[in-house]
Amino acid sequence: MESGKIILEKTRFYITLRRLCEELIENYGDFKDTCIIGVQPRGVPLADRIVNFLREELEASFFTYGKLDITFYRDDFRIRNKPLAASPTEIDFIVEGKKVLLVDDVLYTGRSVQAAMTALQHYGRPESVELLALVDRRFNRHLPIKANYVGITVDSLDEAYVRVDWEEGTLANKILLFPKRND
Repeated sequence: MESGKIILEKTRFYITLRRLCEELIENYGDFKDTCIIGVQPRGVPLADRIVNFLREELEASFFTYGKLDITFYRDDFRIRNKPLAASPTEIDFIVEGKKVLLVDDVLYTGRSVQAAMTALQHYGRPESVELLALVDRRFNRHLPIKANYVGITVDSLDEAYVRVDWEEGTLANKILLFPKRND
């Protein structure tokens, strides 16, 4: 397997995550009328960590938090060569009139975010939707979508691949850049 270049190691990863959470606290305050929604599958580990950090920082146990599967809302789901495996959507609340924070690991073409916003409509009409992306690949956008909160920005060739590695129960997380995707 080809090894990737580490573009964010565990110490800077933690600092970046903490900075994002501080920005959220500054802008959302007590998170009243706010929903945090992790985009399945890769945005959920990030959203889990954000919610856990916010619970500790604000000494609050309650956050409206859900997980949204976008598999069948993607515009390319019918043209894949292998069967799709959907992840469960776990949203037991209505987003009507609430502020929604969508959380995903990498913002690349914008198509996943578009699919998430389409899927989100089934749960009501939010007052607003903002996007948090750990990695923004800003020069590879196909749609006019921009994250409100960004961990790091990566400028790379279109064929390059960015992967976020999560290790459960540890802070040993990292972000890697590969010259091309090996599926």
